[in-house]
Amino acid sequence: MASTTKSGSAPPIPSGQNAAPKKCDPLTRWATRAIFLLVALATFSWLDTIKDRWYVLDPAHLHELQLSALAASPNDTAGMISHIVSNLTATYPRTRLSINADSSEWVFNNAGGAMGAMYVIHASITEYLIIFGTPLGTEGHTGIHPADDYFHILVGEQWAFQPGSLEMERYRPGDVHLMRRGVAKQYKMHEGCWALEYVRGWVPLMLPFGLLDTFTSTLDIPTLYNTVRITAREMMKNLLLGKI
Repeated sequence: MASTTKSGSAPPIPSGQNAAPKKCDPLTRWATRAIFLLVALATFSWLDTIKDRWYVLDPAHLHELQLSALAASPNDTAGMISHIVSNLTATYPRTRLSINADSSEWVFNNAGGAMGAMYVIHASITEYLIIFGTPLGTEGHTGIHPADDYFHILVGEQWAFQPGSLEMERYRPGDVHLMRRGVAKQYKMHEGCWALEYVRGWVPLMLPFGLLDTFTSTLDIPTLYNTVRITAREMMKNLLLGKI
């Protein structure tokens, strides 16, 4: 039987086929984004109220450890570091807290215009503990962080000040410079200044401050790689222990 379709004409399109996709209403799209943002903010706010349950290290104990290191190894920075690490590994079992005992893992740290070197002793989501300093001296901006920073001076001297202060703050061996979350200062570490730095709060949110100078000035990719490698490794070790 001959076809009734005219030559060259397209066959009829079934109803609904190749129909244009429905566009999402802009009001619905923005409402969805707003709801997602509110849920995320509520979640982070709630986590911020309970983060102290994940802290293991204690500021009072670390201050005692600072003083005992000064007494055990006066004028010997390497001896102080060894004393601190040995005490921490003896105090905290490996099933509770991962401590990096390899004191040869030093890396540069450029942040806020200041430069020094650091040795990561502990890193987790809510805490980190490092040795930081320089034999040359340095000066810069502390940054504004969502965490409390306890800076235990081991050797040398640190100066600091906030806008509006006409007198500088001076910290010597045995002193603790406490930087509360949200506070910004200018600081200076004199020649041969070394400190045990303990931070408790949201550590991942502090990482951009410590890494951004690589992309804006130093272009020190090996240091960036080693910093990320060591920090991620230590965080992962602690997460596997259940330490957030």
